[in-house]
This record gives sequence, structure tokens and C-alpha cells, in this order.
Amino acid sequence: MSDSAKTSIGIDFGGTSVKLGVCCGDELLFTDEPIPTAQFHGPTALIGEMAARVAKLRAAHPAICAVGVGVPGLVDFEHGFVHELTNVPGWKHVPLKTILGEKTGLPVVVDNDANAMTYAEFRCGAARGLKDVVGLTIGTGIGGGLVLDGKMHRGIGCAAGEIGQMSIHFDGKPGHYGNFGALEKYTGNQQIAEHAVQRYAEAGIDKELADCTPRNIAAAAQAGDDIARQIWAEVADWLGTALASIAWLLNPEAFVIGGGVAQAGDLLFKPLHHKVQSMLSTVVWERLQILPARFSNEAGIIGNAALAADAV
Repeated sequence: MSDSAKTSIGIDFGGTSVKLGVCCGDELLFTDEPIPTAQFHGPTALIGEMAARVAKLRAAHPAICAVGVGVPGLVDFEHGFVHELTNVPGWKHVPLKTILGEKTGLPVVVDNDANAMTYAEFRCGAARGLKDVVGLTIGTGIGGGLVLDGKMHRGIGCAAGEIGQMSIHFDGKPGHYGNFGALEKYTGNQQIAEHAVQRYAEAGIDKELADCTPRNIAAAAQAGDDIARQIWAEVADWLGTALASIAWLLNPEAFVIGGGVAQAGDLLFKPLHHKVQSMLSTVVWERLQILPARFSNEAGIIGNAALAADAV
């Protein structure tokens, strides 16, 4: 990988904070203090702060050759145009690539944040060396990315890989786009917590939503709580239904799963393997891997930096 020696900046844009780091290949050389997203109202001020941080990083790392930005929303990758961000008010129809490029004087790549996570795992993480990979990040929502035949696949509108919007119940819970039974309506952080409250209530146990975060449910399951274990089995059923459908369509080498929900480890991955295998032909299953992501909080920085380095 000749581009692995290139030094670039990765910017992971989130609803709470914007994280910046300098990478050389899969090595994270430096991380800057996060920028609190809410302190900057509208794109102009926040892009200005991002550009100032880039200038500071370049002063310390003069070999920097490009900037990659991952955002939580729909992006026109070719033009670096942000259509709309999911959890950040005021970010609609923003030519981020053009503006940040003009302010920094560097080549800029802008992509969806789940694509960046997938690319990090494909280039230098859990799926390194593979050619057909589906990445998922499971947290507040469900994001996804596709690497097909060694290349990111984005689709005609750069919206491919939105696995969270796939239906697992055609007459299930209403989704944002009229898509009943959307996966993220079942397996996002909030949805798991709500489901857990209901499951405990059915057993005559009162729980608050704050008691039922995926982390707390995982801890309860590890401590021997049968209800918590059943909750993870149900989450695996929902997620496995979507993965099996994707496997039939794409026949990938691997699914790589990251995000907070994936931190449940074997509580999720063991029943997930069983569920997916039970829905597939041996031809599809026998060489399919379901892998935990290598990178956690730094995945966005590394993936965006790699996308930028490879683009130049």
C-alpha cells in the first residue's frame, strides 16, 4: 500500500464534537482537542474553526498532504457537498469540500461517517487484506458502508450502505422514510433501552431507561441476568435478519461491526453468528466472517485520513 506513508488529517464530525487527528497509514500520530459542535452555530463558524485547527496541525506536521472529513448524514462524495446532517441544526446544502479546501489550501475529501469507519477497517483494521466487506456502526443509529471488489461502493446518489433503513419487518415500526420495520428502529441505543424496559416490566421489574443502556444490559447479562441475556438474543435476531439478507445479495467476505452496541462482545456475536448461519446456504456462509471492529473511537479519524491520503 504505497499510500500508507502519506500523512493526512482525519476529521470525525459528530453531533456532540468534531475530532481531529493526524495519521500516517494506520498510525494515529496525534489527536487534537475536540471541538464542541454546539458552541458553533451554523456551518460558517464551525468550518472556520476546523480550518484553524488544520493550520495548527500543519505547523506541527508539515508533511500533511490532504484532509478527510466524515459527517453523519447524506453526502455527495464526488463534490464534497453535504445535503443534510442528521443531528446538527443548520447544516443543509453545504459545499464543505470547496469551503474547507479554500480555507486550508489542501485537497479535501468529504464522506459519510459510516463509510469512513468501514474504510478504516478495510484499509488497516479487522478486514485488512479482504476485498468484499460490509461495515456497520451501531450506536444512536445504524450506519453502514460497502467495499466491493476492493473499492468503496457509494451508489448513484452516494447513499449506498444505509443498512439502518433496511426493513426487517415489512409491517413493523414506522421509519423516517415510510420504510416500516427499519433496522435502526429496533437496534439503536435508545430502541434497545426501550425494549429492555418493556421486557423487565413484563417480568414485574421496574426499570428506568437510564438503567437499560446497552452497556448496562451487557453488564447485567454477564452477571447472570437471564432477561438481559434474552434481550441480547433478540437484538442478535433483528440484526442477523438484516445481515443474512445482505449476505444473500452481496456474498461478502466479512461483516465488520463497530459502535457502542458491538462492545457487548460474545453476548451479541455468538447468537448473531448462529442467526446468520441459520438463514444462509453453506455456499454463502462457509467463508463469511462476522468480525468486531479493530478501531473504536478513533475509527472515524483513521478512516477519513486514509480516504484523503488515497485520494491524492
